[in-house]
Amino acid sequence: MTSWTYAEALVAALMDAMADDPAVCLIGSSPLGLGPQRPMTNRIREAYPDRVTDPPTSEAATAALGTGAAMAGMRPFVDLGTGSFSFLAWSQLVNEAAVARYMSGGRVSAPVTFHCLEGVRGGGAPQHSHSVHGMLWNAPGIEIVLPSCAGDAYGLIRQALVSDNPTYVMSHAKLLAGSEERPDVLAPIPFGRARVRRVGDDVTVVALSVTVPAALAAAEMLAEEGISAEVIDPRTLVPFDSATILASIARTGRLVVVDEAPLQGGPASVIAGMMADLGFGYLRAPIARVARPDTPVAFAAGLEAVGQPTAERVVAAVRRVMGGTCLPVSIARP
Repeated sequence: MTSWTYAEALVAALMDAMADDPAVCLIGSSPLGLGPQRPMTNRIREAYPDRVTDPPTSEAATAALGTGAAMAGMRPFVDLGTGSFSFLAWSQLVNEAAVARYMSGGRVSAPVTFHCLEGVRGGGAPQHSHSVHGMLWNAPGIEIVLPSCAGDAYGLIRQALVSDNPTYVMSHAKLLAGSEERPDVLAPIPFGRARVRRVGDDVTVVALSVTVPAALAAAEMLAEEGISAEVIDPRTLVPFDSATILASIARTGRLVVVDEAPLQGGPASVIAGMMADLGFGYLRAPIARVARPDTPVAFAAGLEAVGQPTAERVVAAVRRVMGGTCLPVSIARP
């Protein structure tokens, strides 16, 4: 088997989708950002010059163009650049694409796939470091996809481009260069199916996007201490696979949730609340959350790093829940 990077997988997914379906097009030809991976997308333009559009710098207009094209029968992949730029297209995202099917009684669909590079990328400062997946989770109607590795990026993007619902694929710039073995068989990955990245018996660690590598590194460190951590990557927030997580905490009795978005109102808090509601009877200790502080992200590298979800912070959270006490696992099974 050969290896490939997240960036290579993303381009391959677009190329294969465009080869399979003439309705798939690309609006905004820089989904890999401004870094060294940017030239990889040139092959898409060379192969399908009539299906690549570079719109003016107006995220609202770009999102509206993609939504309208989808309503008219196309399946556009719309790149909105940095995650923070989604705010400029928020009305088109949540007030048009997300509600088109509902408001038309099912007569109008908007099978558009949006994409961005979100999160703390290094030197992005407050205006270019937002993790917007938590905010969008509060707006029903859009499928939310968070690939954490190359294989998942390929499969989830392929699924997004055949979905009849609007979908937002949120990549992280720090994952683009990450590599893994390329499978011999490539296929779409159905939404709503979490992936158990590491099997364990003592504690369940749920991690999203860029925090998955940190959680896996933490699991390695914890293994040296004799603590067996199970690491689960939900992969999609909408739809969300609560069953896989519940089955895990039913065995481990402990849960740590890791995400790069701020703690207040963020996915780490939402998932923790969901699992406390659905699986309280399984818990042997309070749930721990590892997330970003509720402050703007600083430009200075030293300040930017403060409070980011690292392997060390995950290890500390696991140690805390391993030493904590709650109701015995045998009480009040849901």
